[in-house]
Amino acid sequence: MTGARSLIVAAALAFSHAVAAGAADFRSANEAAVVLYDAPSVKARKLYIVNRGYPLEVVVQVEGWVKVRDAAGALSWAESKALDTARGVMLKAAATVRQKPAEDAPAAFEAQRDLLLEVVDGATTAGWIHVRHRDGITGYVRAADVWGG
Repeated sequence: MTGARSLIVAAALAFSHAVAAGAADFRSANEAAVVLYDAPSVKARKLYIVNRGYPLEVVVQVEGWVKVRDAAGALSWAESKALDTARGVMLKAAATVRQKPAEDAPAAFEAQRDLLLEVVDGATTAGWIHVRHRDGITGYVRAADVWGG
């Protein structure tokens, strides 16, 4: 029995490492107000609304619906059509957005907690994400400082 138990534990560990190694799939709200529900139905209880650009982590997809996790860790459901593959990120705390992907680079702008930023390209450069403010200013923010990256 010890051999079988060891095999099960090894398989479980391998699976958990494979899941952890995979990149999370994020989508952004593509409408001015996206309703999040407690079940995959417009007849379900409405939990709250998120703004355009708000990043949501995809947990599971079913026909026409996506189960998502928000920045606070809460799970809910959104209509697939209300989400976009264009990535956005949200600052976890106030941060300096830099002109280049380096800690000593000049500041592009100062950003406050919960600010939504558009990801300019999907690549992460040595822990930095290229972002655009809604005013058009671009820069780099540390990936560790955002939700959705």
